[in-house]
Amino acid sequence: MDAPSLTAAPSPRDLPSVDRVLATPAGQEAVEAFGRAAATSAIRAALLEVRACLLAGKLAALPTADHVALAATEALELEARTRLRPVFNLTGTVLHTNLGRALLAEEAVEAATSAMRAAVALEYDLATGKRGERDDHVRDVLIELTGAEDATVVNNNAAGVLLVLNTLGLGREAIVSRGELIEIGGAFRMPDIMARAGVKLVEVGTTNRTHPKDYAGALNETTGLVLKVHTSNYRIEGFTKEVPARELAEIARAKGVPLVNDLGSGTLFDLARIGLAHEPTVREAVAEGADIVTFSGDKLLGGPQTGFIVGRADLIAAINRNPMKRALRVDKIRLAALEATLRLYRNPERLAARLPTLRLLARRRAEIAAQAHALAEPFAAALGDAFDIEIVDCSSQIGSGALPLETLPSAGFAIRPAAEASGGRLIALAKALRDLPVPIIGRISEGALILDLRCLEDEAGFLASLADIRVPA
Repeated sequence: MDAPSLTAAPSPRDLPSVDRVLATPAGQEAVEAFGRAAATSAIRAALLEVRACLLAGKLAALPTADHVALAATEALELEARTRLRPVFNLTGTVLHTNLGRALLAEEAVEAATSAMRAAVALEYDLATGKRGERDDHVRDVLIELTGAEDATVVNNNAAGVLLVLNTLGLGREAIVSRGELIEIGGAFRMPDIMARAGVKLVEVGTTNRTHPKDYAGALNETTGLVLKVHTSNYRIEGFTKEVPARELAEIARAKGVPLVNDLGSGTLFDLARIGLAHEPTVREAVAEGADIVTFSGDKLLGGPQTGFIVGRADLIAAINRNPMKRALRVDKIRLAALEATLRLYRNPERLAARLPTLRLLARRRAEIAAQAHALAEPFAAALGDAFDIEIVDCSSQIGSGALPLETLPSAGFAIRPAAEASGGRLIALAKALRDLPVPIIGRISEGALILDLRCLEDEAGFLASLADIRVPA
């Protein structure tokens, strides 16, 4: 549609009526797209805004009905845009909790899409024609990959810990080392979830040192379980002591008490195979004697948000009988994506190439630096002369509490104002990047806006989004 012309006589009394604006082609398109009530409300709001501008002397001419209709439509389109928008994660944190953590493999995306489009045999046994169990879709592959006797799945790892504690320790004591009473994002603390689960926390040892005798001395007839928590989001170094899981399993077994090992992030793949530090795998935790192991699906595992509980068959059966299990179960979409993700682990030689999380973690600095050099010229052209861009080495991190001391050599851009200016210019640029059709998210550090390119795979989309940037003056 051609841009509407502007008429003279800038008086609020001459503004078109709501009905007149609705009758325009643009008004009718707004009604068709968004409904009459929403279109009418948006047109009224647009007219009120024009009236206020006229009264303030900010308009020299009166907008036409078409102009008002187009303004209302633009507002409706902006309002209708999903808030869960794709972004370019250039923060340098691969598993960024605030940006959705793991990217799913294409196989998982296709499986989830298929599950959304059709009825599926979620709790239906096709062989017998009778009711089935939804966890059965992933149970066998989890047993295969972890070496556990049985397995079940809930909606995240915190839910898994809650369910296990409530099942095995309701009204009883749970023994934990003081050095493992973790707090994760959002001020979520292990003692709080233990209280909600109905167990009594018994702390043993000190913050930095816990010995076998501490656990042995705390075990009694009211003990429901011993809990070992992997301190995945921090490390205590120096004069320290912890009881290895294998030794702790023997202490608990001697008293007939189950050992629960919460791995937090958890992994089914030895990260040393892609050049990272070794992180305890779930299979190792099971082999060390833990009766129950809990871990996440959307962190190092690279799948959708889920929590896994694997271990002794009798304990898993008790956990599945807990009424809370139904409240914490996962739906067909996540189960479909999860099954597809887990099946990729059956071919570990190709896993790093097919699973986005491992692919991004495995990228080498030289590869990322070459990408930065290729993008530097068009990126600088998009920003213009207001900012200087430098290709720099930087350090990425895994994120989501995994290997907190491990950094990954990376490369990217350091952006600074071309002329001496306050930090407000960088803040304004960061906002301009967030306002793009596909927002670009970086981090401000040491007087520069850093864009770490480790997680940038869609170079064409990155440059296309930059075409709409409004560079702050």
